[in-house]
Amino acid sequence: MARTGAGGSGGVGGGRVKGARRPEVRLPPLEPWADGGLEPDGDYDGVEFRDTDFAGQDGAGARFMDCAVTNCAFDETGLRHARVLDTVLTGIRGVGTNLAEATLRDVELVDARLGGTQLHGSVLERVVVRGGKIDYLNLRTARLRDVVFESCVLVEPDFGDAVLERVEFVDCAVKGADFRGVTMKDVDLRGAASLEVASGVERLAGAVISMSQLLDLAPVLAVQLGIRVEG
Repeated sequence: MARTGAGGSGGVGGGRVKGARRPEVRLPPLEPWADGGLEPDGDYDGVEFRDTDFAGQDGAGARFMDCAVTNCAFDETGLRHARVLDTVLTGIRGVGTNLAEATLRDVELVDARLGGTQLHGSVLERVVVRGGKIDYLNLRTARLRDVVFESCVLVEPDFGDAVLERVEFVDCAVKGADFRGVTMKDVDLRGAASLEVASGVERLAGAVISMSQLLDLAPVLAVQLGIRVEG
């Protein structure tokens, strides 16, 4: 059962930026997963999945609650509309995992190695992504509330038309992010180890960045505003 921890880094100027509330997942005694595949609309409660290959399987609409998922493969796994609740996922890997329109609530994702993960239209609430590397993460039209990206690498994440509220980037590398159409409120980018915005820099209203990040983004902002810089 997860407890919601008090959040956040706070903000500058009298706490104008609200920190994210982090999950504190406390798992009950778990039952080891018996051999077999995932099932559409399956119900997995208090289960430990370890060293299992779910490549190509269909678990659309499944519910995972109070689970531990460790060192499992999810290449091309279908988990559309899945619900992942009060769960810790550690060392998972996969390319093309489909979690479109899924719900992740009170979830810790630790040391993942993922590529092309589809989370468009999904809802993430009280989620921590800690460590690991995620390439080409699709979060278009997703809703993120109380989400922390910590000590991870995000390569060309797509946040197009997403809604971000109380989202923090802590000691992580963000490369080539697409923020087109994003709506932000209390988004703290100051802790990002590196911040590279490929498009949508004008959508950073509602976020807070550091002075050094502002200087790094100045050329992109100048282009967006039609300012020609010479000399």
